[in-house]
Amino acid sequence: MKPTLQLKLSQHLTLTPQLQQSIKLLQLSTIELNQEIERFLLENPMLERDDGEVGGLGATLPDRPAPGATETSAADGSDAARDDAPEQDPARYDEAGEWLSAAGSGSRRNDDDEEADFQEFHAAATSLRDHLDQQVALSPLSDRDRALVRFIIEALDDDGYLNQSLEELLPLLPEALDFDLDDLNIALRHVQNLEPAGVGARSVQECLSLQLRALPAGATRDLALKIVEHHLALLAERNFVKLKRLLSCDDEALRAAHALICRLDPHPGSRYAAQETRYIIPDVVVRKLHGQWTVSLNPEAVPKLRVNALYAQILQQHRGNGGGLSSQLQEARWLIKNVQQRFDTILRVAQAIVDQQRQFFDHGEVAMRPLTLREIADQLGLHESTVSRVTTQKFMATPRGVFELKYFFGSHVSTDTGGAASSTAIRALIRQLVDAEDRKKPLSDAKIAELLGQQGIVVARRTIAKYRESLNIPPVSLRKTI
Repeated sequence: MKPTLQLKLSQHLTLTPQLQQSIKLLQLSTIELNQEIERFLLENPMLERDDGEVGGLGATLPDRPAPGATETSAADGSDAARDDAPEQDPARYDEAGEWLSAAGSGSRRNDDDEEADFQEFHAAATSLRDHLDQQVALSPLSDRDRALVRFIIEALDDDGYLNQSLEELLPLLPEALDFDLDDLNIALRHVQNLEPAGVGARSVQECLSLQLRALPAGATRDLALKIVEHHLALLAERNFVKLKRLLSCDDEALRAAHALICRLDPHPGSRYAAQETRYIIPDVVVRKLHGQWTVSLNPEAVPKLRVNALYAQILQQHRGNGGGLSSQLQEARWLIKNVQQRFDTILRVAQAIVDQQRQFFDHGEVAMRPLTLREIADQLGLHESTVSRVTTQKFMATPRGVFELKYFFGSHVSTDTGGAASSTAIRALIRQLVDAEDRKKPLSDAKIAELLGQQGIVVARRTIAKYRESLNIPPVSLRKTI
């Protein structure tokens, strides 16, 4: 073999560090973006937050409407906002679309609310075990019995259930104390007499029974207790005909007992479980101004950054000797530019989505039209992957709630007129039909498909079942009432 030289031409795509950063920032959520910016602020002395003082050299991201939107005067805008926008500031919402009013969420609170805030915090910080231990501490039990009751409490799960049998728990006790099953049974009875009612149960049936036994005796309570303790399976099957025959009761009595059982809590300990609240800061806000749906950036979501003026001036005075500061200055400028570009892109995409889904904002989910990422990409001259990144974990505050931008895209089904209907709109129609149905004769999936067909929307029964399940609507047999 002889060494030879070969000339070969090839093409490959190389992403510059600035472009890589731009792509990375685009796919981050607002919370993740803030975390990334905090990291840059710690590592790069040339970058700082813009606190509004004169002297910063960096760009600040303004709160402006989307390109093409009609600009109005401050007076006109505020009048229109009062007419069409939600009453509360849509800058911060939780995931369910509720406006955040707790301290630290960016909302204004009066000093008079401090006591209520403390009570809410204290209630949230009390665990189920702490709540039960406080009751045990006040009970007239001996130290020996109190210790055994607390042993049972430690064995409860977060819902308040005792999932281990007493026989399994007995060997865990010190032999020197000479406890037996009778002692454990007595301790369990003490636990089951604590609040909340139903705690210490070993099954759903026992949990509901404990709650009913804690209520004053009466005809409805007694009938409900019989159902829970002897016929709970029939109730779950909604077999009301057989229940009436076995219990020798009429429709009215069974209906009252059923309503009472439905008010019981099968998870009595869950109200004390620590719940982590995930906050959402919408990237954009949608308002109706002069009859047009207009998108603007949410000021609270946009970080205000600039280059540190002092360091930049020092670097300018020592040109050629800046060393690492020169590269950090370039990185700071890149970051400011890429953050600006990120929000500009989000704003453009959000406005395009709103323009396409105007009927949704006017009439709700039933008016949602089929929309694909490709349509928005073609409209704005962007790549489909860019639109995908923009619409993931980016949120829009609207008078109808807070939605991820991804929400406005989805599959569709054909209509008999040759058009298409959005799956979101079909789900909304299913929900409307179920909400309006006769509870004594609920609609089957086949009947719902037939009713939609009468409106020109051809949907298979299997598709109806899939959409119904996604809406957490139980099947027809479980929706039937007395």
